[in-house]
Formats: sequence, C-alpha cells, structure tokens
Amino acid sequence: MKNLGFKNLPIRNLGATDQLALLRFGALLLKIGLTFFAADTFGLSHTSPVLYWGMSLEALYLGVTFWHRGSIARLKNGFFIVLLIDTLFWISWLYFTGGATNAFISLLLLPIAIAAVVLPQWAPWALALLSTLAYSLMIFSVPESQMKHHGMDMSSHYLGMWFNFVISALVLTTSVAYIAQRMRKQEVELSYMREAQLRQERLLALGTASAQMAHQMATPLASLRLLVDEAVEDSVSDSEILQEMNTALVRCEQTLNSLRMATESIREQKQSLLTADELLETLKQQVLLLMPEINLELKHVKNNQAEDSESRAIKSDASLLPALLALVENAGSASLAHIGEAKVLVSVMAATDRDRLCISVRDFGVGIPKKMLLQLGHKLVESERGMGMALLLSNASFERLGGQLLLGSAKEGGTVAEVCFPVWHAGVDGECHD
Repeated sequence: MKNLGFKNLPIRNLGATDQLALLRFGALLLKIGLTFFAADTFGLSHTSPVLYWGMSLEALYLGVTFWHRGSIARLKNGFFIVLLIDTLFWISWLYFTGGATNAFISLLLLPIAIAAVVLPQWAPWALALLSTLAYSLMIFSVPESQMKHHGMDMSSHYLGMWFNFVISALVLTTSVAYIAQRMRKQEVELSYMREAQLRQERLLALGTASAQMAHQMATPLASLRLLVDEAVEDSVSDSEILQEMNTALVRCEQTLNSLRMATESIREQKQSLLTADELLETLKQQVLLLMPEINLELKHVKNNQAEDSESRAIKSDASLLPALLALVENAGSASLAHIGEAKVLVSVMAATDRDRLCISVRDFGVGIPKKMLLQLGHKLVESERGMGMALLLSNASFERLGGQLLLGSAKEGGTVAEVCFPVWHAGVDGECHD
C-alpha cells in the first residue's frame, strides 16, 4: 500500500515553478554527493575553502527562491534570472573541482536544456554563450601538468570535449527550442479549439431551446391573431390599442416565419452573394419594418481605386441579416439610453487590403468598459443591459460565414461593432471567385 501511495504522488501535475525547484534541489544534492562522497572516484578537486562557502550560499539561495517562487514566476524574466544564477553556481562549482578536466562539465547543459523548453528562444542562446565562454576560459586556465596523464598528451581530448559541448549546446538552442516552441503553439491552438468547441456546444443547446420555444409560440400566436381580428371587426376596444397590438403581433409572426426560413436555409446550406448596396438596402427595409423607432443612417464608403462595387460581394445566408439586426437593435438601445434618440450609423467599406468588406455599426451611447470588450461576443457577460446573448449569437453567425466581429470605442464616444467578411467577386455567369 505504501508503494502504491508513492507511485501515485502527483509529481506530473506540479506546476512549472515547482518542477524547476525540484530540479534545482536535485542539482544541489548531486553536487554535495560528488563533492563529499565521490570526489576520489571521479578525480574531483575539493581543496579550496571557497567551494564550501559557495555551496552554502547556493543552499541559502535555493531556499529563498523556493520560498518566493510564486513571485519569481510572475516576473517578466524571473525564470531566466534564476537559471542564469544557477549557471553561475555551476560554473563556480566546476571551476573549483577541476575546471575543464571535470568529468561532469556537461552538466552545464542542464540550465540550457531547461531554458530551451520553458523560455523564449533568446534565453537558451544567452545561457549557451555564457557557458561556452566559461568552458573556454577553463580550458585555457588548465595547468600544463594536468594536460599530460601518464606521459600522454590530453590536450586533444579536452579540446574534443569542448567541441562536443558546443555541438550539444547548439542542438539544445536550435532543435529542442524549436520543438518546444511548436509544442507551445499547438497547446495554444488546442486551447482555442477547446474554447470554440465549448462555445459551439452552448450555442447548439441554446439553438435547440430556442427552436422548441418558437414551436411552442406558434399556437398561442395563431389564437391571438384570431382574437385581434375579431376585436378589430367588432370594434369592441380602442382602435389605437388594437393597432399597437396588431403591429406587435405582425412583428412576432414575421420573426417566427423568419426563424423557420432561416432554419430551413441553414439546414440545406443555402448561400448567396450579397453586394454592399444590396446589403444596405435590405438592412434599411428590415429596420423600417421591424424597428421603425430607430433613426438609421447608412453610409457606403467607396474606394476610388477599388473595383466596381457591383462585383464585390460577401457570402450570405438566412442568419446574416438577423445577426446584423441584433447589432443595430443593441446600438439603438445604447443611443436611446444616452442621448434620448435611437440613432445608429451603419457604414460599409472595403478594407485596406481590398480582400475584405467591413460593416461597422456605431452607437452614440456611453460606450463599453475595456474589460468587457474582449469578452463580449465570445462568452455570456452579465451587465446592466443583459448578458450579451445577442452579441454571442451574432458572432457565431458571422464566424460561420467567415466573418470576424471586433468591438471598439469610437473617438467621438460610443461603441463601434465592426464585422469583416472575405470578398467574393461575382462573374457574368453568376459564379463567384475568391
């Protein structure tokens, strides 16, 4: 049972700081063992009292850095500074135990290897240059008497060890560092893919619930339509109230019908090309029909050097327009709350690289805090005006069509939601070309 408990120790789950601390303590124990128990076996020199003072200072240094390892990890170059000082301790230990003739001179590669795995590419190069320089000075400082052993000239042997050390350091600073960098990049990509998958799962659950509720709304809406029609025919109530009820009912029916059409279109993967002018005109008609209280300003910024706007289009399906309408509705609400008027400015322009078409929706509200700008559209964020559900759904629709939603602050105040789509060029035959 004890052995099983020992095997189940969570060593593999330790953080980078704890793993580095274990390696450094292991290195100190190795020095102590070689110095006091195996010096004669491996021909190490330990006559200098500076060696003992250095090891005592290193033990104190390890204790301090272990105690403050959390603070060191939060420093920008904390790990590199720790490994740099460790390298200096290794150099001093090797120098006082034989220098270049020490059989364990290759242990100078240990800090370089750690830096190649956990630090940027410049860090192992810096440690490799320092270690190579120290090794070179140790070779030049080796006495002539130690270069000869039993009448044999060992200078070529020590030079070969130095050359082997340089090659090993180069391998660590190039191949190992490159592999570690690729692994870190893959981990970031996998993390992003996991977040995207979780977001898609939440959206799928939300879409399923929305479809169920929309199906449940069909029957009461039909009953309400009959009651309103009968009330209008009998004139049993105020005509203005009935007109408002009829307007709200028409909007609900149109929304439900649009949901049905969008579901069918997305299921069959129906997509079409929509030019900037067609998009603005369609958006204008929908806003006038569904949100007449919004003061919508449309602006098509044309580039003189760009191609004819009629041939520049974006891919569209039934989910694009509702997603844009959600942005317009949020912008109108923000403007109304701040200036007392639901004013919204929608602009369409070609990006500077001319490969994308950008649609910006600007409100005249108080703006969005910077902390929330990066979260809105990617996760549910609770605020005074809601949880960001509309932005989350709109962003999912934009991403499915190849678009990207960016939120920012306008110079004159308010918030700008910009969506950029890849441009497709429609030919005479009706085909589209990227």
